[in-house]
Amino acid sequence: MLKPMPIPTLDTFQVVADASRRKMLMLLSEDSMTINSLAENFDMSRPAVSKHIKILYTAGFISIQDVGRERYCTLKQDGFSELQKWISYFDGFWTSKLKKLETLLNNELPN
Repeated sequence: MLKPMPIPTLDTFQVVADASRRKMLMLLSEDSMTINSLAENFDMSRPAVSKHIKILYTAGFISIQDVGRERYCTLKQDGFSELQKWISYFDGFWTSKLKKLETLLNNELPN
């Protein structure tokens, strides 16, 4: 008997590194979708789509809600928070560097 493959635990950046998962997130940014309707946008097997969805779910990028016989995927903020913190750190870094450059240039240039 075959055992199901375990879903790997990926960090946030590994999750969004995959183009198919990024496309799924973009599609879900427009509206909640069933797993089947998401799968229609990809040239891959239904199990492959399900594996990507499980990775997004485990990483906190989506929630899954059962409505009757359908499973709806919806974006969640949790997974994006880590990305936002990382990007914000570098936004602050570059803002600081540019501010120092501006100060230097203002002090060096004659009025």
